[in-house]
Amino acid sequence: MAKIGFIGTGIMGHPMAMNLQKAGHSLFLSQHHDPAPADLLAGGAVALANPKEVVQEAEFIIVMVPDTPQVDDVLFRADGVAAGVGAGKVVIDMSSISPTATKAFAARINEKGAQYLDAPVSGGEVGAKAATLSIMVGGDSAAFERALPLFQAMGKNITLVGGNGDGQTAKVANQIIVALNIQAVAEALLFAAKNGADPAKVREALMGGFASSKILEVHGERMIKGTFDPGFRISLHQKDLNLALQGAKELNINLPNTANTQQVFSTCAAIGGSNWDHSALIKGLEHMASFSIRDN
Repeated sequence: MAKIGFIGTGIMGHPMAMNLQKAGHSLFLSQHHDPAPADLLAGGAVALANPKEVVQEAEFIIVMVPDTPQVDDVLFRADGVAAGVGAGKVVIDMSSISPTATKAFAARINEKGAQYLDAPVSGGEVGAKAATLSIMVGGDSAAFERALPLFQAMGKNITLVGGNGDGQTAKVANQIIVALNIQAVAEALLFAAKNGADPAKVREALMGGFASSKILEVHGERMIKGTFDPGFRISLHQKDLNLALQGAKELNINLPNTANTQQVFSTCAAIGGSNWDHSALIKGLEHMASFSIRDN
């Protein structure tokens, strides 16, 4: 069983850490930002003051925080991961952040003799709790093999995509597909309801055809019922689409539908929905249409 430092026990990180603990691994948690969760401590996790202390105790260091600046801080603050890391350690960033920044972070950690993996996940809070996350990994194949038992405790579909940064690139691509599918389902249900059809029955009919998808199944139902408590917040999906659009600018390519979906998310944010689940994108479309599929 491995000694694992886990930094970032929020909506996603907490259940991921819990699954590692259930698999028999030892956890070391940093309290530099928030107190360590009581249930993890009750299960045997050790709380330490900062990431440097965590690194000194652990073989693997997992980072699961919201965005690129937070990863930068955890890694390179004065008492951060880089201050304690060295040969034999594997640093695994499971956050969803900039592929470009990831390559720079990896180079700095690898220079210290450690190995760096970027391993963002897809599957949301439900997948984190059920240990069914898809994990997209970038980095050295030997480091990947060392870390594989940890990934298997947290997820099911685990792929070594390529070198450092390629895991984050795969995650950005994932978020483009998810966002555009959410908008497609939302537009279809809005169209159906505005045209006088029962959106629940339309969804039921579409589930049996080529339009069927996980988004239609899960998020389509949320749209119809109006259950928008976050599994994945709109603000986080906006962050991911910003990564896509910034990357597209760097690559001199155009992602017109991604940009359009980001604008609808911005409409949701403007009407107070930054913390809604991303399936609530439909509320942005409803706002612009002055029509709700749930009130008619």
